[in-house]
Amino acid sequence: MAARSASYMDRAINTIEWLAAIFVGIVALNIFVAVVLRKFFDTSIPDAYDFGRMLLGILIFWGIAATSYRGGHITVDLVWTAAGPRMKRVIDVFATLVLLFVVAVQTAMLFDKVRGTYVDNVLTYDMNIPTWPFYAVAWAGDVCAVLLIAIRTYRLIFHPEQLEEVHAEQKADE
Repeated sequence: MAARSASYMDRAINTIEWLAAIFVGIVALNIFVAVVLRKFFDTSIPDAYDFGRMLLGILIFWGIAATSYRGGHITVDLVWTAAGPRMKRVIDVFATLVLLFVVAVQTAMLFDKVRGTYVDNVLTYDMNIPTWPFYAVAWAGDVCAVLLIAIRTYRLIFHPEQLEEVHAEQKADE
């Protein structure tokens, strides 16, 4: 049963990471098409700025989700490196719990922003497209970040062998 739930968790993690990668591609495509149209055809995508801004927000929140689980984001490991194995685990659990709390609060605040843009009927400038769906997709990325951080916390406490972490000292050795 534990192997099956680990398999479900791993599939959820991989799906979230793939979605984050897809949003990177969408942002890059939006920028590329906007530049090509402006440079060679003297035209632009209507609401390209609004789409770019909102897609970048989506990318940021889904990027938080993708990096939160793997522990591959930028860190300062001075104390962690000097600590023994037991203390390293305590530091990892504490840091992950703090991250979980911060991202959970951020997720609640972002939901308030989604609700506010929906209620206020905020629209894009050129085509008057509602902006709340973009905020909702960004919020979903934040929800996924909370989910992944919770999975990471669970695994740190109960199954640390299931984590694939790379710390600075491991990168330097390669």
